[in-house]
Amino acid sequence: MRIALFIACFNDVLYPQTGQAMVRLLRRLGHDVEFPQDQTCCGQMHFNTGYQDDCIPLAQRFCDVFDGYDAVLAASGSCASMVKDYFPVLAERARSPQLAGRVDSVGTRLFELSELLVDVLGVTDTGSYFPHRVTYHPTCHTLRMLRIGDRPTRLLRAVDGIDLADLPEADECCGFGGTFALRNADTSVAMGTDKAVNALGTRAEILTAADNSCLMHIGGILSRGRSAMRPLHYAEILASTREHPYDTGSAVPTVERPAQQFGPGPRA
Repeated sequence: MRIALFIACFNDVLYPQTGQAMVRLLRRLGHDVEFPQDQTCCGQMHFNTGYQDDCIPLAQRFCDVFDGYDAVLAASGSCASMVKDYFPVLAERARSPQLAGRVDSVGTRLFELSELLVDVLGVTDTGSYFPHRVTYHPTCHTLRMLRIGDRPTRLLRAVDGIDLADLPEADECCGFGGTFALRNADTSVAMGTDKAVNALGTRAEILTAADNSCLMHIGGILSRGRSAMRPLHYAEILASTREHPYDTGSAVPTVERPAQQFGPGPRA
């Protein structure tokens, strides 16, 4: 299968290793993965902050770049939902039946990693090896917009050596929400703190999810609390094998640290 990787801006700038892990994983499974060099932002940030007309050229460009592939793999759940759920809104806003048709064509071939593996490729055991205790946070866009359900945890449970711990109150938002974290910082940090405390209660070494933006938010709170827990996209867990294991570089965290130590740092 000829697959295009849609890396998304956030990963491209801050977490390129996630895209690299997806490529390694899919090539190991025997698929051709390409990285279209002309890809740009999907426009999610513009759309969410009121600049919806400015997103229309971005939707058009997205269709230009990714049309023609058997499948498009989105390295971000939130960006995948932007294409699937809001590109049709942009086509309607542009009053363009042609764009609506192109958006529908590309959107039906765009998948989050677990959707591609489980639903399209029929894979639940990826031959991975990850001998660590892990807990999984289902991000809002994957849970509520893409509705990927238990696909990621089905993949994770099949990983050799993993100890997958249930996360308490897993379906609660972590509080990132893109610009929400900037405009409502105190609320965002409070929500993230609850998530961090619940994650620590699992005594997991690794907190994983399908969106690096959420992992960055929770990971920042864990870091300020001096926790050893590592945030890690689940693609990197699936890409790990006995021959090429992922080095977490961290020890098992403790949970004796008071919860009040997790929160915003001092303000200038």
